[in-house]
Amino acid sequence: MKKFVAEDSFWGLFPDARIGVVVAQGMKPASEVSEEDAKAIRRALADANAAADQHLTSNTISENQVVRVWRDAYAKFKTKKGARCSVENLLKRVLKGNPVGSITPSVDVYNAVSLKHALPVGGEDIDAFEGDIRLCITEGGDAFRALGDEEDAPTLPGELCYLDDAGAICRCWNWRDGQRTALTDDSQKAFLIVESVDPERADALQAAVDDLADLVSSRLGATVFAKEIITKDSPEMVISD
Repeated sequence: MKKFVAEDSFWGLFPDARIGVVVAQGMKPASEVSEEDAKAIRRALADANAAADQHLTSNTISENQVVRVWRDAYAKFKTKKGARCSVENLLKRVLKGNPVGSITPSVDVYNAVSLKHALPVGGEDIDAFEGDIRLCITEGGDAFRALGDEEDAPTLPGELCYLDDAGAICRCWNWRDGQRTALTDDSQKAFLIVESVDPERADALQAAVDDLADLVSSRLGATVFAKEIITKDSPEMVISD
């Protein structure tokens, strides 16, 4: 049995945060996703790129409320220079007229949900986890190699990360995914996360979690093993039996 636990060091910084989790099992490999479903996912991503405009009231990315709350959040823990929330990077592309394109069905699903609701959404391969996954402030030195990189980049002391027993899974909260646990075209079990630090966006978070669960089940053929909102009062859940 594997669990996800948001530890006390996280809640000490973000007591009002809410983390939506969808655990998908039995996802189809990308090669087995029907053309109909693949088109529907690409259409959802295109629609989400268009919908993202409603969250962008300023041409200066940091002045948009959905980004500003994350800039403030990232000031509360140690980060790599230039690290930004994942949703800021997506919204910046929309702002510049460079829509987020298709990558692979599972990634397209969570990018579509992220853009539509202007919340960070990520995904990891549960079968690649070593032990439980934790969200916590690290002492530093956790093994990590980012997607696309050829060298290791261990975590910093005081950095907020997703970790397992083998090292970091995602650095600077939701900034960079690692190669070891990244979703691939053949991943069957996915740990999907939606994050919010704005208490006023609780409804948006729930809607995003519902959309995510619906898309992975209806378009990727997955069974939703679990769907929960993690809070300070309910900080852990089972993600695999």
